[in-house]
Amino acid sequence: MTTTTETLTVARVAGHIGALVSDVDLAAPMPEPVVAAIRAALLEHKVLFFRGQERLDHAAQVAFTARFGELTGRARPQSGGALDDFPQILTISPQIDLDAYGLDYEEHYRSRLHHGIGAWHTDMSHAVNPPAGSVLRAETVPSHGGDTQWTNLEAAYEGLPQDLQQFVDGLRAEHTFFAAYDMSPYDETDRQILERVNSEPLVAVHPVVRVHPETGRKALFVNPARVRRIVDLSPVESRHLLELLFQEVTRPEYTVRFSWEPGSVAFWDNRSTAHLGVGDFAHTGEPRVMHRVTLLGDRPVGPDGFTSTQTTGRELAACPA
Repeated sequence: MTTTTETLTVARVAGHIGALVSDVDLAAPMPEPVVAAIRAALLEHKVLFFRGQERLDHAAQVAFTARFGELTGRARPQSGGALDDFPQILTISPQIDLDAYGLDYEEHYRSRLHHGIGAWHTDMSHAVNPPAGSVLRAETVPSHGGDTQWTNLEAAYEGLPQDLQQFVDGLRAEHTFFAAYDMSPYDETDRQILERVNSEPLVAVHPVVRVHPETGRKALFVNPARVRRIVDLSPVESRHLLELLFQEVTRPEYTVRFSWEPGSVAFWDNRSTAHLGVGDFAHTGEPRVMHRVTLLGDRPVGPDGFTSTQTTGRELAACPA
Protein backbone atom coordinates (compact mmCIF):
# COMPACT_ATOMS: atom_id res chain seq x y z
CA MET A 1 0.00 0.00 0.00
CA THR A 2 1.33 3.44 -0.95
CA THR A 3 0.25 6.69 0.67
CA THR A 4 0.95 10.00 -1.06
CA THR A 5 0.51 13.28 0.78
CA GLU A 6 1.31 16.87 -0.12
CA THR A 7 4.76 16.36 1.42
CA LEU A 8 6.00 12.84 0.60
CA THR A 9 5.17 9.32 -0.59
CA VAL A 10 5.22 6.37 1.84
CA ALA A 11 5.08 2.80 0.49
CA ARG A 12 4.83 -0.25 2.76
CA VAL A 13 7.53 -2.85 2.11
CA ALA A 14 6.51 -5.70 4.47
CA GLY A 15 3.43 -6.98 6.26
CA HIS A 16 4.08 -5.64 9.76
CA ILE A 17 7.00 -3.20 9.53
CA GLY A 18 8.88 -0.89 7.22
CA ALA A 19 8.11 1.70 4.55
CA LEU A 20 10.04 3.31 1.71
CA VAL A 21 9.77 7.11 1.73
CA SER A 22 10.31 9.06 -1.49
CA ASP A 23 9.92 12.62 -2.74
CA VAL A 24 12.11 14.04 0.03
CA ASP A 25 15.70 15.32 0.17
CA LEU A 26 17.02 14.80 3.70
CA ALA A 27 19.94 17.18 3.08
CA ALA A 28 17.69 20.13 2.15
CA PRO A 29 16.07 22.58 4.59
CA MET A 30 12.97 20.78 5.80
CA PRO A 31 9.70 22.58 6.59
CA GLU A 32 7.77 21.51 9.65
CA PRO A 33 4.93 19.77 7.73
CA VAL A 34 7.51 17.39 6.21
CA VAL A 35 9.05 16.71 9.63
CA ALA A 36 5.57 16.00 11.02
CA ALA A 37 4.77 13.65 8.13
CA ILE A 38 8.01 11.70 8.65
CA ARG A 39 7.33 11.45 12.40
CA ALA A 40 3.81 10.14 11.77
CA ALA A 41 5.11 7.59 9.25
CA LEU A 42 7.80 6.46 11.70
CA LEU A 43 5.26 5.83 14.44
CA GLU A 44 3.09 3.81 12.06
CA HIS A 45 5.76 1.81 10.21
CA LYS A 46 8.53 1.62 12.88
CA VAL A 47 11.37 1.91 10.35
CA LEU A 48 11.59 4.17 7.30
CA PHE A 49 13.91 3.74 4.32
CA PHE A 50 15.19 6.50 2.05
CA ARG A 51 17.12 5.93 -1.19
CA GLY A 52 19.32 8.29 -3.18
CA GLN A 53 20.44 10.52 -0.31
CA GLU A 54 24.04 10.94 -1.52
CA ARG A 55 24.03 14.64 -0.61
CA LEU A 56 23.55 13.77 3.07
CA ASP A 57 26.91 14.34 4.80
CA HIS A 58 27.79 14.35 8.52
CA ALA A 59 26.49 17.86 9.13
CA ALA A 60 23.24 17.29 7.24
CA GLN A 61 22.63 13.96 8.98
CA VAL A 62 23.07 15.57 12.38
CA ALA A 63 20.80 18.47 11.39
CA PHE A 64 18.08 16.16 10.03
CA THR A 65 18.07 13.89 13.10
CA ALA A 66 17.99 16.89 15.46
CA ARG A 67 14.61 17.90 14.00
CA PHE A 68 13.16 14.93 15.94
CA GLY A 69 14.73 15.50 19.38
CA GLU A 70 17.95 15.83 21.34
CA LEU A 71 20.95 13.79 20.20
CA THR A 72 23.29 11.54 22.15
CA GLY A 73 27.06 11.32 21.75
CA ARG A 74 28.69 8.31 20.07
CA ALA A 75 28.58 5.11 22.08
CA ARG A 76 32.34 4.51 22.06
CA PRO A 77 35.45 6.62 21.43
CA GLN A 78 36.30 7.40 17.82
CA SER A 79 38.47 10.10 16.31
CA GLY A 80 40.11 11.21 13.11
CA GLY A 81 38.95 13.20 10.12
CA ALA A 82 35.44 14.60 10.25
CA LEU A 83 34.53 12.54 13.31
CA ASP A 84 36.32 15.01 15.60
CA ASP A 85 33.84 17.70 14.58
CA PHE A 86 30.74 15.50 14.99
CA PRO A 87 30.63 13.72 18.38
CA GLN A 88 27.00 12.77 17.62
CA ILE A 89 28.10 10.36 14.86
CA LEU A 90 29.17 6.76 15.41
CA THR A 91 30.86 5.27 12.36
CA ILE A 92 30.24 1.53 12.02
CA SER A 93 33.05 0.02 9.99
CA PRO A 94 35.41 -2.93 10.44
CA GLN A 95 38.31 -0.69 9.35
CA ILE A 96 37.53 1.91 12.03
CA ASP A 97 37.74 -0.75 14.73
CA LEU A 98 40.86 -2.28 13.20
CA ASP A 99 42.57 1.12 13.17
CA ALA A 100 41.49 1.97 16.73
CA TYR A 101 41.77 -1.40 18.46
CA GLY A 102 43.52 -3.76 16.06
CA LEU A 103 40.36 -5.89 15.93
CA ASP A 104 37.02 -6.03 14.09
CA TYR A 105 34.81 -5.84 17.19
CA GLU A 106 31.54 -6.83 15.57
CA GLU A 107 32.99 -9.87 13.83
CA HIS A 108 34.60 -10.96 17.11
CA TYR A 109 31.31 -10.55 18.98
CA ARG A 110 29.54 -12.70 16.41
CA SER A 111 32.06 -15.47 17.00
CA ARG A 112 31.13 -15.49 20.70
CA LEU A 113 27.32 -15.70 20.36
CA HIS A 114 25.84 -18.64 22.25
CA HIS A 115 22.70 -18.92 20.10
CA GLY A 116 21.83 -18.17 16.49
CA ILE A 117 19.47 -15.24 17.10
CA GLY A 118 21.72 -13.64 19.71
CA ALA A 119 22.74 -10.64 17.61
CA TRP A 120 19.21 -9.19 17.54
CA HIS A 121 19.26 -6.08 19.73
CA THR A 122 17.67 -2.78 20.60
CA ASP A 123 20.31 -0.04 20.66
CA MET A 124 21.75 0.65 24.11
CA SER A 125 18.96 -1.17 25.94
CA HIS A 126 21.44 -1.77 28.79
CA ALA A 127 21.09 1.96 29.55
CA VAL A 128 18.19 3.11 31.71
CA ASN A 129 17.04 5.50 28.95
CA PRO A 130 17.78 3.78 25.62
CA PRO A 131 17.78 5.99 22.50
CA ALA A 132 14.36 6.91 21.16
CA GLY A 133 15.46 6.37 17.59
CA SER A 134 18.40 6.11 15.23
CA VAL A 135 19.27 7.37 11.74
CA LEU A 136 21.77 5.17 9.88
CA ARG A 137 23.39 6.29 6.61
CA ALA A 138 25.34 4.09 4.18
CA GLU A 139 28.50 5.60 2.73
CA THR A 140 30.20 2.49 1.33
CA VAL A 141 28.66 -0.96 1.01
CA PRO A 142 29.93 -4.34 -0.23
CA SER A 143 28.83 -5.63 -3.62
CA HIS A 144 26.68 -8.21 -1.85
CA GLY A 145 25.67 -8.96 1.75
CA GLY A 146 25.65 -6.62 4.72
CA ASP A 147 21.85 -6.20 4.90
CA THR A 148 20.04 -5.11 8.07
CA GLN A 149 16.82 -6.59 9.47
CA TRP A 150 14.30 -5.03 11.85
CA THR A 151 11.45 -6.59 13.82
CA ASN A 152 8.24 -5.01 15.13
CA LEU A 153 8.10 -5.53 18.91
CA GLU A 154 4.51 -4.27 19.07
CA ALA A 155 3.38 -6.92 16.60
CA ALA A 156 5.28 -9.52 18.64
CA TYR A 157 3.38 -8.53 21.78
CA GLU A 158 0.04 -8.52 19.96
CA GLY A 159 0.80 -12.02 18.66
CA LEU A 160 0.97 -13.49 22.17
CA PRO A 161 -2.07 -15.23 23.67
CA GLN A 162 -4.01 -12.89 25.97
CA ASP A 163 -3.17 -14.87 29.11
CA LEU A 164 0.53 -14.67 28.31
CA GLN A 165 0.23 -10.95 27.60
CA GLN A 166 -1.26 -10.44 31.06
CA PHE A 167 1.53 -12.49 32.64
CA VAL A 168 4.43 -10.63 30.99
CA ASP A 169 2.77 -7.21 31.54
CA GLY A 170 4.03 -7.25 35.14
CA LEU A 171 7.55 -8.64 34.60
CA ARG A 172 10.93 -6.89 34.58
CA ALA A 173 14.12 -7.89 32.76
CA GLU A 174 17.79 -7.15 33.37
CA HIS A 175 19.67 -5.79 30.35
CA THR A 176 23.48 -5.98 30.06
CA PHE A 177 25.87 -5.61 27.12
CA PHE A 178 27.24 -9.18 27.00
CA ALA A 179 24.05 -11.12 27.75
CA ALA A 180 24.25 -13.21 24.56
CA TYR A 181 28.02 -13.64 24.36
CA ASP A 182 30.33 -16.24 25.90
CA MET A 183 33.24 -13.94 26.71
CA SER A 184 36.03 -15.64 28.65
CA PRO A 185 38.30 -13.71 31.03
CA TYR A 186 40.96 -16.35 30.22
CA ASP A 187 41.01 -15.49 26.50
CA GLU A 188 43.35 -12.53 25.92
CA THR A 189 41.20 -10.83 23.27
CA ASP A 190 38.01 -11.39 25.26
CA ARG A 191 39.71 -10.10 28.40
CA GLN A 192 40.81 -6.87 26.69
CA ILE A 193 37.29 -6.26 25.37
CA LEU A 194 35.71 -7.02 28.74
CA GLU A 195 38.06 -4.58 30.44
CA ARG A 196 37.31 -1.86 27.89
CA VAL A 197 33.53 -2.27 28.01
CA ASN A 198 33.37 -2.85 31.77
CA SER A 199 35.40 0.26 32.54
CA GLU A 200 32.04 2.06 32.41
CA PRO A 201 29.46 -0.75 32.71
CA LEU A 202 25.75 -0.19 32.16
CA VAL A 203 23.10 -2.51 33.61
CA ALA A 204 19.42 -1.57 33.60
CA VAL A 205 16.15 -3.19 34.63
CA HIS A 206 13.31 -2.52 32.17
CA PRO A 207 9.69 -3.64 32.01
CA VAL A 208 9.31 -6.68 29.77
CA VAL A 209 6.41 -4.84 28.13
CA ARG A 210 6.96 -1.18 27.30
CA VAL A 211 4.17 1.35 26.73
CA HIS A 212 5.12 3.65 23.87
CA PRO A 213 5.23 7.22 25.20
CA GLU A 214 3.71 8.72 22.03
CA THR A 215 1.18 6.11 20.88
CA GLY A 216 0.32 4.19 24.06
CA ARG A 217 0.89 0.88 22.23
CA LYS A 218 2.50 -2.03 24.06
CA ALA A 219 5.75 -3.56 22.83
CA LEU A 220 7.55 -6.71 23.92
CA PHE A 221 10.68 -4.86 25.08
CA VAL A 222 13.15 -7.76 25.14
CA ASN A 223 15.97 -8.64 22.78
CA PRO A 224 18.35 -11.64 22.67
CA ALA A 225 21.62 -9.67 22.69
CA ARG A 226 21.06 -7.64 25.85
CA VAL A 227 18.54 -9.38 28.14
CA ARG A 228 20.28 -11.55 30.73
CA ARG A 229 17.36 -12.64 32.91
CA ILE A 230 13.81 -12.06 34.04
CA VAL A 231 13.92 -10.53 37.49
CA ASP A 232 12.18 -12.50 40.29
CA LEU A 233 12.09 -15.77 38.33
CA SER A 234 14.44 -18.66 38.98
CA PRO A 235 17.26 -19.15 36.44
CA VAL A 236 15.47 -22.11 34.91
CA GLU A 237 12.14 -20.29 34.66
CA SER A 238 13.83 -17.20 33.28
CA ARG A 239 15.72 -19.13 30.63
CA HIS A 240 12.65 -20.95 29.34
CA LEU A 241 10.47 -17.83 29.27
CA LEU A 242 13.14 -15.78 27.52
CA GLU A 243 13.61 -18.50 24.90
CA LEU A 244 9.89 -18.31 24.15
CA LEU A 245 9.89 -14.48 23.99
CA PHE A 246 13.04 -14.31 21.86
CA GLN A 247 11.54 -16.74 19.36
CA GLU A 248 8.43 -14.54 19.25
CA VAL A 249 10.22 -11.24 18.60
CA THR A 250 12.36 -12.75 15.82
CA ARG A 251 9.55 -14.50 13.94
CA PRO A 252 10.08 -13.80 10.21
CA GLU A 253 6.57 -12.43 9.68
CA TYR A 254 7.31 -9.52 12.05
CA THR A 255 10.51 -8.53 10.25
CA VAL A 256 11.76 -6.57 7.26
CA ARG A 257 15.16 -6.84 5.53
CA PHE A 258 16.85 -3.89 3.83
CA SER A 259 19.59 -4.12 1.22
CA TRP A 260 21.88 -1.09 1.40
CA GLU A 261 23.14 1.12 -1.40
CA PRO A 262 25.48 4.11 -1.08
CA GLY A 263 23.28 7.00 -0.02
CA SER A 264 20.60 4.79 1.58
CA VAL A 265 19.24 5.88 4.97
CA ALA A 266 17.19 4.03 7.59
CA PHE A 267 15.36 5.80 10.43
CA TRP A 268 13.91 3.53 13.11
CA ASP A 269 11.94 3.84 16.33
CA ASN A 270 14.18 2.22 18.94
CA ARG A 271 11.29 2.02 21.41
CA SER A 272 9.30 -0.49 19.36
CA THR A 273 11.89 -2.38 17.32
CA ALA A 274 14.96 -4.58 17.51
CA HIS A 275 17.39 -5.05 14.64
CA LEU A 276 20.20 -7.23 13.33
CA GLY A 277 23.16 -6.46 11.09
CA VAL A 278 23.60 -9.55 8.92
CA GLY A 279 27.23 -10.65 9.22
CA ASP A 280 27.60 -12.24 5.80
CA PHE A 281 30.14 -9.92 4.16
CA ALA A 282 33.32 -10.12 6.27
CA HIS A 283 34.80 -12.86 4.09
CA THR A 284 34.55 -10.65 0.98
CA GLY A 285 37.13 -8.18 2.28
CA GLU A 286 35.03 -5.33 0.87
CA PRO A 287 34.50 -2.21 2.98
CA ARG A 288 31.22 -1.34 4.66
CA VAL A 289 31.07 2.16 6.15
CA MET A 290 27.90 3.33 7.93
CA HIS A 291 27.23 6.42 10.06
CA ARG A 292 24.66 6.47 12.89
CA VAL A 293 23.10 9.31 14.87
CA THR A 294 20.82 8.53 17.83
CA LEU A 295 18.02 10.40 19.55
CA LEU A 296 18.03 10.72 23.33
CA GLY A 297 15.33 8.55 24.91
CA ASP A 298 13.37 8.44 28.13
CA ARG A 299 13.01 5.73 30.76
CA PRO A 300 10.64 2.95 29.61
CA VAL A 301 7.40 2.56 31.53
CA GLY A 302 5.42 -0.69 31.83
CA PRO A 303 1.65 -1.25 31.80
CA ASP A 304 1.67 -1.36 35.61
CA GLY A 305 3.52 1.95 35.88
CA PHE A 306 6.94 0.44 36.66
CA THR A 307 9.67 2.78 35.37
CA SER A 308 13.10 1.47 34.38
CA THR A 309 15.91 1.64 36.91
CA GLN A 310 19.68 1.77 36.48
CA THR A 311 21.51 -0.96 38.39
CA THR A 312 24.98 0.10 37.31
CA GLY A 313 26.26 3.10 35.39
CA ARG A 314 24.78 6.40 34.33
CA GLU A 315 21.82 7.69 32.36
CA LEU A 316 22.50 8.66 28.75
CA ALA A 317 22.77 12.39 28.27
CA ALA A 318 22.29 14.80 25.39
CA CYS A 319 25.39 15.63 23.37
CA PRO A 320 26.36 19.32 23.67
CA ALA A 321 25.65 21.20 20.47
